[in-house]
Amino acid sequence: MSEQPVHVDIAIVGGGLTGTALALALSGTYRVALLEPQPPKPPTADWDSRIYAFSPGNVAWLRALGAWQAPLRAQPVLEMRIRGDAGGQLTMDALDAGLPELAWIAENGRLQYALWQAARDQGRVSLIEAAAEAVAWGEQTHTLLLADGRRIFARLLVGADGAHSWLRRQACIAVDEEDYDQSGVVANFETERPHRGIAYQWFYRDGVLAWLPLPGRRISIVWSSRNQDVPERLAMTAEDFSERVAKAGGHALGALRLLTPQAAFPLKRRRARAWVRPGLVLVGDAAHTVHPLAGQGVNLGFRDGRLLAKMLAGGGNPGDIGRLEAYALRRVEDVASMQFATGGLKKLFNNDYPALAWLRNAGLTLTDRQEWLKQALVRHAVR
Repeated sequence: MSEQPVHVDIAIVGGGLTGTALALALSGTYRVALLEPQPPKPPTADWDSRIYAFSPGNVAWLRALGAWQAPLRAQPVLEMRIRGDAGGQLTMDALDAGLPELAWIAENGRLQYALWQAARDQGRVSLIEAAAEAVAWGEQTHTLLLADGRRIFARLLVGADGAHSWLRRQACIAVDEEDYDQSGVVANFETERPHRGIAYQWFYRDGVLAWLPLPGRRISIVWSSRNQDVPERLAMTAEDFSERVAKAGGHALGALRLLTPQAAFPLKRRRARAWVRPGLVLVGDAAHTVHPLAGQGVNLGFRDGRLLAKMLAGGGNPGDIGRLEAYALRRVEDVASMQFATGGLKKLFNNDYPALAWLRNAGLTLTDRQEWLKQALVRHAVR
């Protein structure tokens, strides 16, 4: 005999960072169910190869939710040094901007576990460790059929289940996609010299290399690489790859020692053609993805959650299409500007035209000399 059906106001499909944080934020006002068939496991001492940069505004939100806590291993970014392929440079400093930090760097797995534990400890979210197999759309209430036979009835369904969202497909929402013909090669390293909270980014014609500081003498890298270069970089020995990364970064931190095996993921820009329907909203990667060169993908997802929770805070029917459309309208500019900026920078640097080589490097240096412009960039990034 199947278990009794679950009746909630909001059912969130996907218990990653964005979905779990949103569940916590909504649980003070609504009955919320969070579906995640593979909940996070207690972390080990090993380092997670999935490392993200989090804006101070989003970290403040996570703190308020009770989730920015142990077992996190977080490192503040105090300075950002950006270098072009022909001498251009741009440096942003937290002290100059009057901020304690520009960003925080932390591991995906540990933050997901901290969020999940906060949801469990607070006891306001129904944590359902099962996958949804089917959905029935109703006028006021929608039904999710789970793999274990249970049914969940909700007035609002939230798709927070990633770039290949199952719920988005069930709603027959198409996605516009641009393949960057690149993959992000990621790995963690131990450094010879201390990083002093400095993040580095080098723009080359064949990709973008970012070094993100981790606690201690450690960094995480994201190397946006042409697909044709990825097999070689993945096949390299730990010693050879460490030397390749150190050389590409001008040995800024001395010798590097590989801590986690290199891995790669394809880079694509995606944007769902609709983010909301009556009783449905897509958030995070289910709605949009961007090139990782600005480190803003997860931050866009959290800003989705912050605004959605704010707009639904007054109670009432969470699936009301008027409020959902107002939410989507207010999120369009942030997402569109980030997709345009990151995609434009990728195209500007990944070409062989001499005139553009001069333009992109001169642009970095000119920006570096305009304090007001740097401060505007910082204010946008720390939201």
